Amino acid sequence: MTAGTEKPSVLIVDDEERVANTYELRLGGEYETEVVFSGEQAIQTVDEETDIILLDRRMPGMSGDDVIEQIRKRGLDCRVVMLTAVDPDFDIADMDIDDYVVKPVDKEHLHEVIERALTISEYNEQMQELSSLKLKRNVLEVELSGNELRDSREYQRLTEQIESLEAEIEDMEDTLDIDQVDLYL
Repeated sequence: MTAGTEKPSVLIVDDEERVANTYELRLGGEYETEVVFSGEQAIQTVDEETDIILLDRRMPGMSGDDVIEQIRKRGLDCRVVMLTAVDPDFDIADMDIDDYVVKPVDKEHLHEVIERALTISEYNEQMQELSSLKLKRNVLEVELSGNELRDSREYQRLTEQIESLEAEIEDMEDTLDIDQVDLYL
């Protein structure tokens, strides 16, 4: 989220000015938005404060595919939603994107797409934190006796944190409709 605001930052990138401006209007002040009309402008504008990019795929000059490549080369970890008139093909399997949406997109769907991307971002952070906590717990379980673990307030707190985080993650998975089996294959 951008500094000084609680609103997520959304960069809208589309060479059709009318379309880009319409998306900005549809977001209705719920998000900190910025609109650019080319891939080159997107590369100049996107930074570590950008939470989500709504990106057209076919643009003159620098395509959306090229923009993604440049963003990832810079190490920026924003969510990328390809929002395009190009029907998907198997090539999207190799694209470093979080969602692929075919235009036209109404206001409700646009908000759903952004909220899903934000949830994915939070989900990834929660999974990283859970992994870290479980590694710490595992080290303690290997190095200390059962009696030491039972008597430790810190170990109990760590176990409670893990259980709480697992419940939060499960709720996010339900929201995202993530199939548990697919996650661990």
